[in-house]
This record gives sequence, structure tokens and C-alpha cells, in this order.
Amino acid sequence: MPLFHTDEQTMIKEMVAPLLAEQGSGAIRAQRDLGPETAYSSGQWRQFVEMQLPGLLVSSAHGGGGLGHVEAGIVMEEIGRTLSPSPFLASAIGAVTALGFADDALQARWLPALAGGVIAALAIDEGLKHRPGHVALSARAEKGGFRLNGVKRSVVGASEAELLIVNARTSGAVDDESGLTLFALSLPREGVRVESQRLIDGSVAAMVRFDDALVEETAVIGETGQGRAPLSAMVDAVRIGAAAELVGVASAAAALALAYLKQRSQFGRLIGQFQALQHRAAMVYVEIEIARAAVLKAQHLLDAGDPAAPLMIAVAKSKAGAASRRAAQEGVQMHGGMGMTDEHDVGLYMKRDRVLDEMFGDAGFHADRVAQLNGY
Repeated sequence: MPLFHTDEQTMIKEMVAPLLAEQGSGAIRAQRDLGPETAYSSGQWRQFVEMQLPGLLVSSAHGGGGLGHVEAGIVMEEIGRTLSPSPFLASAIGAVTALGFADDALQARWLPALAGGVIAALAIDEGLKHRPGHVALSARAEKGGFRLNGVKRSVVGASEAELLIVNARTSGAVDDESGLTLFALSLPREGVRVESQRLIDGSVAAMVRFDDALVEETAVIGETGQGRAPLSAMVDAVRIGAAAELVGVASAAAALALAYLKQRSQFGRLIGQFQALQHRAAMVYVEIEIARAAVLKAQHLLDAGDPAAPLMIAVAKSKAGAASRRAAQEGVQMHGGMGMTDEHDVGLYMKRDRVLDEMFGDAGFHADRVAQLNGY
């Protein structure tokens, strides 16, 4: 596995990093003061569209770049490094992956639109914790379509989405492996109500209520009752995307702490000269690099269609979550009282870590998943 970027991948990083760094933490500070209906910076997303970033994973036949998760991960890491509110994860990674299982007509409708900047949201979970296979939202078949009834929680960016990917149950009990169907719904839609709120990190998530919402039969991704495969693929794709973002969060939090160790003096010397703090900083660095390597390995396996990809994705998400948590906590502690203030950026990284780690399964969830996939 190559541990370096190709020229093309380096070019993506050099294109994205300055754009996101321009706004820095000011973007999330400004965003959180707005109403809960405003999830993203429209100006920044327009710049993404101009650089053709939303279509990275879309095939060239549908107007995209035809690239892979390594390239998408480069963008996600920079999003994490700069705390940028962006629909890239749900739109350019999650929705595009799910629609890879759709028929030609549905792909022709949505993939060029996504490449052109249409915003998508993923309505996956129904409880407070990530359980994508636990689906009570019902899809009752009727002539020409389905009636959806139920609730989805923690739907990031739903307030601005024009496309909603929803997993619903067309048959069976709540936790059955079979009987799931994945839908691609256009929004707004009668019978679908979006109730948004800001989270502690300034991002926006929603509870989406379906009240006898009519969905056309042509909105089914794949086959009715056979939604497990597209759901699993979509969830794995956004998990590795979130893991890459966590690496970016961890890297930036660690960089802030390291810079402070080189500036702050106490007892007549720089605090970075104290061996205990050097050891702690070194351990943070080691954990981040292990997480980065795990993420890169998982991305390569996913792009290659390797059956070992789900296991490595679980390893990567768990490692990235643990590394980000440690980097954020150490960063706040090393800054002392100043690290607890809202004015200092290190606290913003701690808040982002708390939300992002929970998204699509926290470190503990994926540690358990590693054990399960290994037969334990």
C-alpha cells in the first residue's frame, strides 16, 4: 500500500487546503450563530462545485471525476482540519455510493445533479446511537409507490437537502436482516417534516418525521426488500469518510497544542521542555499516525472492492475516534484554563470530536464490530 499521494492526489490537497484555511474557525463561529435551518456556507459550497469536488466519486459517464475514496478522504481530512461545515460527506460520498446500486433512470436523475452541487442528507438512524439495521420506519406498498411512516434522527443537513436517502422497512420485524428498502426522495415533499437543531459543535442535525408520505416506486434504490447491500455500502463509505475527517480534527488539535508548548513559559522555561509533556505529545502523534495509516489502508481496500474492506473500515473508524479524542483532550488540558474558553479554537475541536465520533458509530461501536467480524 503506498503511504504517499500521487501527483493527482497532491493536487487535490493543494487545491482544497487553501480554500478551507481561508475561512478557518471563523466559518463555524459565524455558522453557529445563525438559525438551525442554515447548515452550511453556500459560498464555500459554490467554490467546491466550481472545483468539481462534489463529483469526485461520480463516474465520468454522469459528469463526475470517477475517482475513489482515497481522493475523497483527502477532502474530508481538510474539512476536519479546518472545522468547515460542509455537505461533502453525505452528498459526495454517501448519496453517490448508495446510487451506485440504483437503476439507470435513477442514476441519470441524481448523479449528474449531485456532481453539480445538489445537497443530499442521509436518514439512517432512528435512535440516539448508530444502529443502521434497526429500522422501524415503515414503507407500505400501494399502487405506484409506498407510504412512509416513522421517524429518523440525527439527519445532518436535512434542512438544506434536496435529496434524502432513507432506509425503510417494507417487510419483517424491526431488527430483521431482510425486508429493508433504500429510497432516494426529493425534498421538500408532502408528509415529510424536518425539525432541525444545532449540536454542540455548531453543526445542524434534524429529526425527520414521515407522516404517510407518498414515495414513487421509481425512487427505490435497487430492489424492494433488498436494501441491505446498498445500505451497508453507503454506511461503510461514510464511516471511512468520517474517519478521515477525524484524522483532520486530531491533527489540527495536536498542532495547536504543540505550538502552545513552544510558546508558553512556566517556572522559567518553556513548558514544551518538560519531559512529561513531551511524552504526552509524542503519544498523541503516534496515535494520529496509526489512525491515518488505518484510514488510508481502508480507503485502498474499499476502492479495490476487497472483501476485507468492512473490517478495515471498522478498525480505521475506531482508531481515528480514539486518536481524535486523545488529541482534543490533551490539547485542552495542555492549554490550561485558556483551553476551556470559547475564544480559543482548541475547544472547538473537542466539540467537533464529540459529535463526529458518535456519527456512524463511535470508537466503542467499531471496536465491537472488529470483534464480530473476526468471529468473536
